[in-house]
Amino acid sequence: MTIAQTKKAKSQAKVPKAKSQKLANAQGKPLNLSARSLWPKTSELVSLEFSLQPHSDCELYAQYTIGLHAWFLQQIQSFDPDLSAYLHNGQSEKAFSISGLNGQFVGHRQTLKLQASQTYTWRVNALSKQVAQGLSIWLRQQPDTVELNNAPLAIASIHLAQDPTTYTKLLNAAKADSGSVSLSFVSPTSFRRKGQHLPLPLPTNVFHSYLRRWNHFARKAVDQDSFLDWIDNKVIIQQHQLSSIKVVAGKQGSVTGFTGAITYKLDRSAADNPDFQTLFYALVRLAPFCGTGHKTTFGLGETHLGWQADQQSAPVPTLQQILAERIEALTELFLSQRKRQGGNRAKDTAQKWATILARREQGDRLDAIAQDMNIPYETVKTYSKLARKAAAKKE
Repeated sequence: MTIAQTKKAKSQAKVPKAKSQKLANAQGKPLNLSARSLWPKTSELVSLEFSLQPHSDCELYAQYTIGLHAWFLQQIQSFDPDLSAYLHNGQSEKAFSISGLNGQFVGHRQTLKLQASQTYTWRVNALSKQVAQGLSIWLRQQPDTVELNNAPLAIASIHLAQDPTTYTKLLNAAKADSGSVSLSFVSPTSFRRKGQHLPLPLPTNVFHSYLRRWNHFARKAVDQDSFLDWIDNKVIIQQHQLSSIKVVAGKQGSVTGFTGAITYKLDRSAADNPDFQTLFYALVRLAPFCGTGHKTTFGLGETHLGWQADQQSAPVPTLQQILAERIEALTELFLSQRKRQGGNRAKDTAQKWATILARREQGDRLDAIAQDMNIPYETVKTYSKLARKAAAKKE
């Protein structure tokens, strides 16, 4: 079975018919929340898609994905504080990912306007058995509304975006996969490389992103260096349609990311290592659950199977781009003023100051900034004053 196959250089790669029908069945029927079991208890990977409807026409603020992130963790905390703390703090890899909102938006210079007549989708993904079970408990008591600042969204229905599965099942299913594969990056996607952002889906970066999650959550880890060396030598970019954009990311800072679609194929000699070849296809199957790159718990890196370069997703409002560029400029300014410019601590402080000042310049309240950044109000107030003074020196 082929996950996606390109017949001509300019044609669109598609998921095979049998697989597409299977996914359509999973997505087409809302979950029966009164059923004894929403999915098998052994499930480690679960992808939920919420259909949301605004109570009225409303506007989203530039960093609304922080609100989605916080709302979700608060929901989990209401019945399992330990699980919420694990998801919030976690280990080296987060055990969940979320998307931004997708649907028909009215773009404004400063905001995104949601229309009461439209339905928007939002995805929440579990990457471990513990989180999958937590989602099942949560859905038994899930609220009627997703609460965002000045934009309450009624939950119309909840679907399975992918069939619940396990890492072992992904690996077994991948043994039958062959041919080229296509991935679509629905929201801005980026990688960390040598302290900078890399807005390109180079095979080693893409599959390193997936392998990190696989090695952390699957029961059988794979030697990272050997596999990535194989990826570098055996995976070929067949075609792509990409664009880049600078966006605000997470609680602080900005990211230059890319959106669009890409098709990879394997060199003929890839079959000489059948284990790595199978893992390659298994990681492709993992992509819709874990997302690609970093900041996937704040809506970045949403990834779908198949070629969907023309898919409508949330546009990035002009104000968000302005905010991202202003944060980047202020970060560089504050770093240049510090005696010790190296190290993560200096950059982290500069990003905090830059994010706070840039948002204040756009009219955001200090208490809202403090809540989004999870920093005490008095600390944000102090940072705001220091940042203003530092910026004034340059001006």
